[in-house]
Amino acid sequence: MKKHVALICSAALALGTAGAFADDVRIDQAQALVSNGTIQSFEMLNDKALAARAGTITDTELEQEYGKYVYKVEIRDADGAEWDVDLDAANGEILKSERDH
Repeated sequence: MKKHVALICSAALALGTAGAFADDVRIDQAQALVSNGTIQSFEMLNDKALAARAGTITDTELEQEYGKYVYKVEIRDADGAEWDVDLDAANGEILKSERDH
């Protein structure tokens, strides 16, 4: 649990450069969204991201894009390659899974 809290806190601190139509979600807002059931738990979202791309999570962010909450996960695979996995935070659907260049 401490690891997930650390990931969430690091995600909140790492939020900074977002697209023109993306708003970063603060940690207190994110916790409220999980508590009221608007988005899935970060543990569940992390598990879904790792199911899509095996490796180690190196960074996470929660953004609101076009009215949808998107959970962005950066993963380093066993070969050291970096991957970006985006999930719909409400239902856990994988929106994107691509190698970071």
